[in-house]
Amino acid sequence: MGILGLSKLIADVAPYAIKERELKHYFGRKIAIDASMCLYQFLVAVRSEGSQLTSADGETTSHLMGTFYRTIRLVEQGIKPVYVFDGKPPDLKGGELVKRAERRDEAQKLLQAAEEIGNTADINKFNRRLVKVTKHHAEEVKQLLQLMGIPVVDAPCEAEAQCATMVKAGKVYATATEDMDALTFGCDVLLRRLTFSEAKKMPVQEFHYDKVLEGLGLNKDEFIDLCIMLGCDYTNSIKGIGPKRAIELIKTYKSLEKIIENLDTKKYTIPDDWNYQQARLLFQNPEVMNADEIELKWSEPDEEGLVKYLCGEKQFNEERVRSGAKKLFKGRNTSTQGRLDSFFKILPSTNSTPQKRKIEEKKGASKKTKSSNSKFKGKAK
Repeated sequence: MGILGLSKLIADVAPYAIKERELKHYFGRKIAIDASMCLYQFLVAVRSEGSQLTSADGETTSHLMGTFYRTIRLVEQGIKPVYVFDGKPPDLKGGELVKRAERRDEAQKLLQAAEEIGNTADINKFNRRLVKVTKHHAEEVKQLLQLMGIPVVDAPCEAEAQCATMVKAGKVYATATEDMDALTFGCDVLLRRLTFSEAKKMPVQEFHYDKVLEGLGLNKDEFIDLCIMLGCDYTNSIKGIGPKRAIELIKTYKSLEKIIENLDTKKYTIPDDWNYQQARLLFQNPEVMNADEIELKWSEPDEEGLVKYLCGEKQFNEERVRSGAKKLFKGRNTSTQGRLDSFFKILPSTNSTPQKRKIEEKKGASKKTKSSNSKFKGKAK
């Protein structure tokens, strides 16, 4: 679910915290990708088209197909992706998982009703609600990525938290996910649309954490409290309080404790046993691996291994798989050229513009020349 309404709130209040980029802008960048989000997208996209890509034994292969070709496109752009997979969910997320299971049960009943009357729109809608990324899907994709030479990280808990830790440590440049809670975990740079920007002809959205805090006028802890108020995976929110009211309350009272003390409970009902403090702790101190212990290594693709894995029971086209392996090999060699800014230190900017600095430098050089010429004339006399 992420954080409800956060992206729109940032766009409205702190638009300069968001930049739009073309995919090629990330040439040479190491980017951590939220794997579960990608797999969910692939499974939903195929179901929404009314068909499923399947293997010889009838198992879904759309997650493999999507991962294979999307990763190739990223590598061809010179990007170095690393896929981060979810570990065990935190205990506090149990309530949200139960709600999702209940929604799937309800969707199953509604799907059956839609099929009986032949309502195509509802059939597609409820089919999407039944999509679930399983452990089996994840294990298959991990095996595929290893054959492609792409590094995989198994997070002990939430993938977004692990990605944020890697970004903060300088292990990767950014986190690519559609879930805004990567920012709540303190991720310096969040990329939305990265994994499908070319396919949908949409620019990548780049969110900068420091600019988000600056634009919203909040510190790190206040921002976490705001996200909890907006609605997150770990606890219920206060009904009736939307994004604008939430940020007004945080700016006025600075913490959820103070908001509770001053809230008009006749107008707004605080949930029973509201465990916002535990949710706050999960965002402040998530269970993650130390980034220094993570080794990221991109290697050459195993073409024969890919053919054996994808073209047997998975029924992929061998010619296309071999073509994809060659694109991976070529893209990997291209990306090793690196970015110019990795070789040169960028000096901090000053108050003067580049044009003013050039004029000042020229004036300075001119003064030095005149000074030296006058000294020379003095000596000559």
